[in-house]
Amino acid sequence: MTHPIAFLSDFGYRNEWVGICHAVINKIAPESQVIDLSHGVPPLDVRAGALLLADSMPYLRHEAVVLAVVDPSVGRDLDIAVRTGDGRILVGPDNGLLAPAWRAAEGVADVVSITSSEVLLEPVSPSFHARDVLAPAAAHLAAGASLSELGEPTEPETLVDLTVPEPSVEPGKIACEVLDLNRFGNVQLNVRSSHLAAAGLDQAERISVDAQSGSAVVKRVATYADLAEGEWGLMVDPRGWLSIIRGNPANAAAELGVVNDDLVWLSRERG
Repeated sequence: MTHPIAFLSDFGYRNEWVGICHAVINKIAPESQVIDLSHGVPPLDVRAGALLLADSMPYLRHEAVVLAVVDPSVGRDLDIAVRTGDGRILVGPDNGLLAPAWRAAEGVADVVSITSSEVLLEPVSPSFHARDVLAPAAAHLAAGASLSELGEPTEPETLVDLTVPEPSVEPGKIACEVLDLNRFGNVQLNVRSSHLAAAGLDQAERISVDAQSGSAVVKRVATYADLAEGEWGLMVDPRGWLSIIRGNPANAAAELGVVNDDLVWLSRERG
């Protein structure tokens, strides 16, 4: 019995990298379906990839092998395969990329470093472990191999962790940061509905947004269609994060002048 593979990376589609990984998987596990979760993670942005993966986990089949590659230090990071506490399998570099996903799946039960000569495509390119290490490992697992066939056990306590910074919440005010910007200019913040409630802003119809390079007053909306052209809004996006948006075709990120990791302050509308 073969399993599907859910594949995430920051490779884009301009070169052959995604296709080559597909080809490697197809040679080893030709009956496995490969689901391209995303290859548009911002280049080298481990946190963005980690959050996208963790937020997507509830929608992936439990038996799917997850292959994730965002690896600024390729050739230096350990390549690992993880079995989570609830039985999921994750494959990727040990740089924190997998950490939010395994934390959402009851932690790490077992982990191995991918070193077996029966799995690696040798000689392994120092700069393309996705092709020569990670894709083959995911394919062998999808085809029914056990974790132990990939390499030697590694202690879970030694793995690189990654956590999302929590916003600072006080009555009437939240200090937060930009997690991500999408192609439409929406600004995703590290704020959940629970943070709005804790700040007492959950019932506010309009909220002041201040960034270091711009500010706006936004209204709470449920969807993009609630905004007129150019109007500012604040909504909970499909992944559960609070996002600053504007009615199409206006661009919230450009108007605020923000990029990833910038600080943003939310507060009651100033009269």
